[in-house]
Amino acid sequence: MKLLRRKEGPSLDTRVTALLEAATLGEGRLPEEPVAEARAVAERAGARSGLSLDHTVAALAGATGSGKSSLYNALAGHDLATVGVTRPTTSTAQAALWDGDGAGPLLDWLEVPQRHSAAPDQELGGLVLLDLPDHDSIRLSHRLEVDRLVELVDLLVWVVDPQKYADAALHERYLRPLAGHRDVMLVVLNQVDRLPPAAAERCVRDLRRLLEQDGLAGVPVLPVSARTGAGLPELRGLLGERVAARRSWSARLAADVTAAATRLDGRAEPVASSSNGRPEPAASSSNGRPEPAASSSIGRAEPVASSSNGQAGPVALPKGVGQGLTAALARAAGVPLVVEAVAKGHRHRAVVATGWPVTRWVRRFRPDPLRRLRLGAAVTAGRRGRPELEAAGRGEVVGRTSVPAASAVQQAQVETAIRDVGESAANGLPAPWGQAVRQAARSHAAELTDAVDRAVATTSLDATRRPRWWGAVNALQWLAFATLLAGALWLGALFGMDYLRLPQPPLPTAGPVPWPTVLLVGGAVAGVLLALLSRLLAWLGGRRRARRTGKALRAAIAEVSGELVLEPVREELDRHRRFTEALSLARADG
Repeated sequence: MKLLRRKEGPSLDTRVTALLEAATLGEGRLPEEPVAEARAVAERAGARSGLSLDHTVAALAGATGSGKSSLYNALAGHDLATVGVTRPTTSTAQAALWDGDGAGPLLDWLEVPQRHSAAPDQELGGLVLLDLPDHDSIRLSHRLEVDRLVELVDLLVWVVDPQKYADAALHERYLRPLAGHRDVMLVVLNQVDRLPPAAAERCVRDLRRLLEQDGLAGVPVLPVSARTGAGLPELRGLLGERVAARRSWSARLAADVTAAATRLDGRAEPVASSSNGRPEPAASSSNGRPEPAASSSIGRAEPVASSSNGQAGPVALPKGVGQGLTAALARAAGVPLVVEAVAKGHRHRAVVATGWPVTRWVRRFRPDPLRRLRLGAAVTAGRRGRPELEAAGRGEVVGRTSVPAASAVQQAQVETAIRDVGESAANGLPAPWGQAVRQAARSHAAELTDAVDRAVATTSLDATRRPRWWGAVNALQWLAFATLLAGALWLGALFGMDYLRLPQPPLPTAGPVPWPTVLLVGGAVAGVLLALLSRLLAWLGGRRRARRTGKALRAAIAEVSGELVLEPVREELDRHRRFTEALSLARADG
């Protein structure tokens, strides 16, 4: 029988690394505040994990008159903090240490200069207890000090009194925004000696009710009297358990990572900000278990897995997302005009190359349709020594073609197609990432026109290649013309001899027809027939080449649109995928 084991979640190191990666990927796409917070949490986690892990820093925080300093002295066993009537009494944080060897760098990082040795107590060995200023102090510097240390300490002990335990400032500024930190939080109802036992019990029940409304159900609530000592053994025992576990620091950092990841997640429930700028995560986002202590420093974690099997494939765009854009770019680039020019240009050059030599020179006076669009430079490349033509012969495009510029309607169609690509790809994404995808689709819009024009010019060079049969037909044409010329010269010679009354030489015949006549008429008929047959083949070849060129042009334009529009969109979608995976890993329970 196999024993089923709960699959362990990612380590704290891994989660912090994932949070930092998510913040890096979200930079420039998400608001600056959550990104900066995520980086600060990662930096804070790295700093805390490099300091003493044998000490647990607990902070006594509360409002004016709640008795923090009295409780601090009672736990320390000495009168370390001044207790007085004038408020506020505590102006700066001070620390009481049980077995404080090695805690110096940790307190330096916390910037707590006042340090005291507490009464020896093996149960609290390793505890560093801070007495914080009042969180509702009339002095701003006191409130800022509380806010700073509340973000850094390992364990938060909120001290309230029967009169102010329901204070809105405490619940709205601190407790509710820290709902995800229930595992590193205690609430102490101090001064219960002022109430009858039944009234104290009612206060405890009401305080638990308020904590449940804040999302802090299950947080220990201890009734204590620092003056009489009631409840102090229970508080001391609970602190001793947390210190002995040596997990408060990692649980605190894990909760910080979860809260920062929740703020980064654009798909999460709206995050409300409290008056001190802290996020208020949704009630469902909480880390229900303490994070096990990490064995290595933050930042040495394994890389974030990009998929379930560790292999991240390319992000696929919705099917057919680029077809409309390719069609719009093809119309704007004048592809129909170029295709028609390819067919006409093929027939024109075929006539020049294979027509009857007697009349083909007339065709040279007609312009080549491709040459008029500056798409036929390769035909004469290298013949005239012109650099631009030689570059065209090497497949390089110099300058723009003469294809008519896109009309306003065609430009609007291209812009609409680009917008449709962005909208289609951004469908279902959170607003910040959807905007980033749409912006990526438009990021190279200014380069599209020239890039498509170069693609049309380069692809159209293949349309000027001479078929091999042109050379063979041209040779036959010149042979027929030579035959015609030979017959004409022979007959001319005979005519001259007859005119000069010279004796006629023997005249060979082909049947009843003399050979000079056969050569003259046969050469002419053969040339005309070859020219007519070549025109028919040129017409068929022009149609075939036009179809092939149109297909190649659309493929080239699709490649350009893929490079300048679809690829940036795909990269942005891939960035969002990696962001989501990193965020999911950062929010995973340990």
